[in-house]
Amino acid sequence: MANETFDLVVIGSGPGGYVAAIRAAQLGMKVAVVEKNPTLGGTCLNVGCIPSKALLQSSHLFEETGHDLAAHGIVVQAPTLDFAQLMKRKGEVVGATTKGIEFLFKKNKITWLQGTGRIDAAGKVSVLGADSAVKDTVAAKNILIAAGSEVTPLPGVTIDEKKIVSSTGALELSEVPKHLVVVGAGIIGLELGSVWRRLGADVTVVEFLDRICPGIDDEITKFFQRALTKQGLKFKLGSKVTKAETTDTGVTLTVEPSKGGAAETLQADVVLVAIGRRPYVAGLGLDKIGVKLTERGRIAVDAHFQTSVPGIYAIGDVIDGPMLAHKASEDGIACVETLAGQKGHVNWDLVPSVVYTQPEVAWVGKSEEQLKAAGVAYKIGKYPFTADPRSRANAATEGFVKVLADKTTDRVLGVHIFGAEAGTMIGEAALAMEFAASAEDIGRVCHAHPTVNEALKEAALAAWEKPIHL
Repeated sequence: MANETFDLVVIGSGPGGYVAAIRAAQLGMKVAVVEKNPTLGGTCLNVGCIPSKALLQSSHLFEETGHDLAAHGIVVQAPTLDFAQLMKRKGEVVGATTKGIEFLFKKNKITWLQGTGRIDAAGKVSVLGADSAVKDTVAAKNILIAAGSEVTPLPGVTIDEKKIVSSTGALELSEVPKHLVVVGAGIIGLELGSVWRRLGADVTVVEFLDRICPGIDDEITKFFQRALTKQGLKFKLGSKVTKAETTDTGVTLTVEPSKGGAAETLQADVVLVAIGRRPYVAGLGLDKIGVKLTERGRIAVDAHFQTSVPGIYAIGDVIDGPMLAHKASEDGIACVETLAGQKGHVNWDLVPSVVYTQPEVAWVGKSEEQLKAAGVAYKIGKYPFTADPRSRANAATEGFVKVLADKTTDRVLGVHIFGAEAGTMIGEAALAMEFAASAEDIGRVCHAHPTVNEALKEAALAAWEKPIHL
């Protein structure tokens, strides 16, 4: 492999890297991917999106069986948890997914170089072994950095992945903790906190800000927190963790008000640190070759994903924009299509986001707060799932759809959904907004009956003029 030349060498095999590699191969490029882990797929497929969704689904079914079936006339004894089988299934889901990526690499004749990638110069990549020694060197006409992100550390708290865990450790617990403290009320913390609460843990969420999930529309957030509280999650907002001490039985946390005040202690079996992620740029050799970073520590790129060094590109979590798997994939496709002479483009303003709790939260476009800050005149259309026949049939009526449209042009500027199938529904909204649809456009499209998507149609009608069924 030494001195072999590729059209494209990708560093990282997450949803950004592997998708970019496949698309590049489809476009006729000779492609290699450098991946340090023993399996392909990056954080998302191995220790992130996929295993967490497997646990979310299993825990949801466990909760539903124990509490929600009687309303349907289904009477069962209180379920018992086979924890080993639950975790085994999660592993099988991950295994099948990562093996699928291996198959796609073979199908598209992509070379997998196992090791850590380091860029020595434009056009030259070294592959390092576990001992940091160079095990291979390859030449590349173009290099694409898709290294992803890592857990942001919390000062005063040392993650050991046993009693104090990151999201990775939270997916591999050996048993259901009696008391789990989640530090950070963002998407990851709330999803994983929901998993372990449904499986039987007491869960306390400590958040520095005075609200959960910053970035979500304020109105949605209020209903979301109310639902999570009803499910049993406890919240300590406006609070910060300043110290964590592990003991034989668990962890003692010191918690203080964010704005100052008396400290208190919390006892936990397990502490999950979920205060966010930061771009993984260390060890890539960027400083030595002159690749510039932004003030936020991300790699600076131009409109075509090229860095300050010609021939070196970057996508996904290491550059600006939402740190989301699907955004990274679209970055990768746009980047390599541009390299192939096509017109690749990603609209970061219309990247949908989802919180996979029950009910789910999903949104795309602007929130009310963002529109107010920008001075945009807008109108609101809302429709509750209690008025939707399919949602009633599904016994899933909590939540609503909210459509924000320009007051003058009626163009849809944002869609926010709090409900059982929000993550699936948001795709229609993203597609409509990508084609500059008005609220009237969405409202006039014939939707199948009965489906939960009719709630989006009705909310759009409410924003345009009047809903039919409310």
